Amino acid sequence: MNELIKVKIKDDVQVVSARELHKKLEVKTRFSQWVTQNFKRFRENIDFTSVVTTTVVNNGAERELQDYALTIETAKHIAMMSGTNKGYEVRDYFIRVEQAWNSPEMVMKRALEIANKKVEQLKLENQAMKPKALFADSVATATTSILIGELAKIIKQNGADKLTVGGKTIAMGPNNFFKWLRENSYLISRKGTDYNMPTQKAMKLELFEVKESTRTLPDGHTAINKTTKVTGKGQIYFVNKFVG
Repeated sequence: MNELIKVKIKDDVQVVSARELHKKLEVKTRFSQWVTQNFKRFRENIDFTSVVTTTVVNNGAERELQDYALTIETAKHIAMMSGTNKGYEVRDYFIRVEQAWNSPEMVMKRALEIANKKVEQLKLENQAMKPKALFADSVATATTSILIGELAKIIKQNGADKLTVGGKTIAMGPNNFFKWLRENSYLISRKGTDYNMPTQKAMKLELFEVKESTRTLPDGHTAINKTTKVTGKGQIYFVNKFVG
């Protein structure tokens, strides 16, 4: 079907430009006067909506023009009201456009498009909810302390695969997570017996706990091993910091 007047889709409704219709009907009346004469029979924001278009003037600049988006039904009535052969031609064109729009194929096509949009929206909503779900899971399971390396893996698996250390972006992983914790004053960075132990700041926040274990050396002496573990509160804190 040849395109007599360009038909656009606005909010799943077919609309046409009032200025294009005015031109195609070959109306001699000035556009603004034509609008006043015809639009009083129709309802704004139902049968037509006010829009602004642009046109290029002689010096190349753009100038705004008042226009209206007419529903096909409204445009069809206005075409008939013109009482000219051109009006009948335009009206018949709109009837063919409506028939094509309401054909089984087009109805199915629009239904599929709506379904696809809903699927994409659900994907976005699920992605947005993912940190919240992870946070909720952490609250539910965070009764047991875990190793720092284990927490790094959990954070990475949930999308936070980068962190910044020394002004550089590096991959999230156990070793780099330790570096980040030291740089951000959660773990002690000075070498010695307290290396990688929680800082006073971290202990006040109750993010870590230190587990002690003893082992017997070959010479018979016993040694105490200290391991920093992330508390339930700490797991929630860091998960929310990186993922949420």
